[in-house]
Amino acid sequence: MRASPEVGVALVRPRLLDLFCCAGGAAAGYARAGFEVVGVDIKPQPRYPFEFHQGDAIHYLLQHWREFDVIHASPPCQAYSPLNALPSTKSADEHPDLVAVTRAALDLTGLPYVIENVMTAPLIKDRSIVLCGGMFGLRTYRHRRFESNAALLSPGHPKHVIRTATKRRRELWDQGWHVSITGDVGTYVGPAAMGIDWMTGNELSEAIPPAYSEFIGSQLLEQLTASAAA
Repeated sequence: MRASPEVGVALVRPRLLDLFCCAGGAAAGYARAGFEVVGVDIKPQPRYPFEFHQGDAIHYLLQHWREFDVIHASPPCQAYSPLNALPSTKSADEHPDLVAVTRAALDLTGLPYVIENVMTAPLIKDRSIVLCGGMFGLRTYRHRRFESNAALLSPGHPKHVIRTATKRRRELWDQGWHVSITGDVGTYVGPAAMGIDWMTGNELSEAIPPAYSEFIGSQLLEQLTASAAA
């Protein structure tokens, strides 16, 4: 944890760089855990709830990493999605594989980091945990893998006993089903399924529930505090 130049004590809110940030699902969780969050994305993100910089995430990282204590990265997942195998999907140039490049850049910094992605992404499994909406009482399961160079613990993984709607989602949601968060799912599912009330339906489909990153961020903050006290 960085020291305050004015008084020489640890900062209350360490800084976290949120790469490939989209509309800020991960950012909200890290902020709730106690981080000051700064986001970077190649596209405009008018609903991102914290300081935001539009630009190439890797370039920004290499120029500014010394300003931060922790880094989170969510490289685009489309290259690893089963949907990418469909004939109508975009080319590899439009869906780049950025996990390895991101990991290499993060390793250069020496800072604690987390890489988040879909289950089929090439993350290192023995450095990863898997989180699920069922662990946090959400109405979507939405499994995501989190690779880190810090030691992370995961909660118990409950059985999936509630059915998930992929079609007729609004109707089945009203009947108590979970829903899959894909496409323009609509904003009605945001609060209960994702813990998010500021995004469009399309933005929700690219987000992770803030509960995931709050859980991880709390562990990282404990580790930073212990390191600063050592």
